[in-house]
Amino acid sequence: MKRISPPVLLLVTSIIAYGLLIPQLGFYWDDLPMSWIRYQLGADAMTQYFSTNRPIWALLYQITTRIFPHEPIYWQIFALFWRWLGAVTLWAIAKQLFPKNEKFALTLSLVFLLYPGFNQQWVSYLYSHFFIVLFFFLLSFYLMLRGRTIPALIFSALNLWMMEYFFVLELMRPFVIFASTRNESLPLKARLLRTLKLWIPYATIFVLAIFSRVFIFNNQVYKIGLKENPIPLMQKIINLLQNIFSSFWVTTGAAWVQIFQFPNPADGARTFALYAFVVVIIAALTLFALRNQNEIKENRADIGWMIALGFVMLALAGPPFWLTNVPVSLGFPANRATLSFMLGASFIFAGLLEFIPNKFKYVVVIFIALAAGRQFLWSNDFRRDWAEHKNLFWQMTWRAPGLKKNTIVLINENLIYYADNSLGAALNWIYAPDNHSSVVDYVLFYPTNRESLSLQPNTPVEYDFLAGKFHGNTSQTVIFYYAPPKCLRLLDPEIDSINKMIPDETMLRDAALLSSTAPILSEPIAQMPGVYGAEPAHGWCYYFQKADLARQTGGWQAVAKLGDVAFKLDDYPNDPVERFVFIEGYAHTGDWKKAVELSKLSYKVSKTYVRPLLCKLWTRIERETKNSSAQNVTLDEVQKEFGCNP
Repeated sequence: MKRISPPVLLLVTSIIAYGLLIPQLGFYWDDLPMSWIRYQLGADAMTQYFSTNRPIWALLYQITTRIFPHEPIYWQIFALFWRWLGAVTLWAIAKQLFPKNEKFALTLSLVFLLYPGFNQQWVSYLYSHFFIVLFFFLLSFYLMLRGRTIPALIFSALNLWMMEYFFVLELMRPFVIFASTRNESLPLKARLLRTLKLWIPYATIFVLAIFSRVFIFNNQVYKIGLKENPIPLMQKIINLLQNIFSSFWVTTGAAWVQIFQFPNPADGARTFALYAFVVVIIAALTLFALRNQNEIKENRADIGWMIALGFVMLALAGPPFWLTNVPVSLGFPANRATLSFMLGASFIFAGLLEFIPNKFKYVVVIFIALAAGRQFLWSNDFRRDWAEHKNLFWQMTWRAPGLKKNTIVLINENLIYYADNSLGAALNWIYAPDNHSSVVDYVLFYPTNRESLSLQPNTPVEYDFLAGKFHGNTSQTVIFYYAPPKCLRLLDPEIDSINKMIPDETMLRDAALLSSTAPILSEPIAQMPGVYGAEPAHGWCYYFQKADLARQTGGWQAVAKLGDVAFKLDDYPNDPVERFVFIEGYAHTGDWKKAVELSKLSYKVSKTYVRPLLCKLWTRIERETKNSSAQNVTLDEVQKEFGCNP
């Protein structure tokens, strides 16, 4: 029977597990600020960004960003390529170490490729460069095992000088060398001496890398935590040990437990069908491939070496995180730390799978297929978050076609895969498309994420993007609340400061008094980048945003006309407060009946929460509209209907 080439199998698996949704994916988390700095502020700004953190790694970005444009699809494919190439290189390493067990080499590479402890593959601009460095690291081992010392030393040096994630893992090299000599007819002492001799050139490179980090470039971002933390020494040691054992469990057992998280019925039939497709296809391909791999049955010595190497790798993966108090967890974005543990965890897991008898091969297949399915479900989460990200900014540009320079934007933390720093970069990309200087025009914050941020007026605010700085004042702030499927909503300081439908934990009710329409310009300054796609169809939220913009300038006739169109749509408001702008518009244009009708609809949603907001709104309507008999009759009706105090 014809065999499937392992590199081809790994490529097909990569595409099915990670790539099906690539056309619908975007930029996430650090992708946005890093790519915005490079493409918007320039190559020198990128150098400045990395000047206190991994300056050699920055050279890699300078090369890749001259090749690919500022579009997600190129970076998604690029990241997928390096993820695949790393798995192929590991397969080649395993073939060198265990030449008689092809099954283990294939299983190991599949486990490594689909490792479920890391779910950030689609943060592609950032992690494509992580995977390039990981490839350098793995390639240096493969070349070493093939006796190609000079190129192996070069790739080892590239790993060591570029970043710290795989730095200490370099010390696994003598263990790998020693394992590679296990079948040679040499006494133990001779093997140890040979291992030492082969390792000396690599150890020299490692020592030089340490000296360069200590005396030439001392990382200013990651600090050793044991020295600076004022906790007593014994407690520090206990905390360190707890962190070590927790890391081991998180990156091995807990990571693989995640593959049993199946699709949520709320995700819909399409998601479930695609998940089933991924699992079934990967299972079939893996089963077929494993049936055609050679192995020596019951080779317990080899299994022992596999697992032992895994534990060594696991132990060497942790120091960059344990000694700097960087958490190792499965949550986003902290699971980036699992990249260092991924190699050791894969060796251990694939080694343990070797204990499963050949006739129960389907157990291995199930683990691999479910891991692929889990990665697909994560890709779908990223797809949804990008869609909501785009929706956020399309609505923002409808409501605020322009923003005065030095404006602060506050918003609640709603999107999963974006920090406020990410959205701040997007804000500048959209509202300051022609600004290529180190003076940044806008900043966006989650109040919950900025403990030092004052919510008092007339307070200076400065923020350093590393490649540029923002200078502003809290008196020039706009505040939005975003909770899809509700529309993005610019907070009204008079009403939203008491709006209990805005959760306490967002801190936006406290901040609402800062919100102002003054920084919002009617002039269409904002330019949506091409990666945000075509402008969405004009549904309810479009007319809501345009009506709210018209309200800002007192264009009540326009508000009423927009309302006439909006209420004829199949779409509808998902927040009772979304009707308020139209209530106000109809009142100002004399359609008191329509204003009361919409008020009653909003009131029915939640009498407890909406009543005080309606009363505030009608107090403002009374204050800002002309006194007339129609007004008086309507206000009496409102008072009786909603129990508002006169």
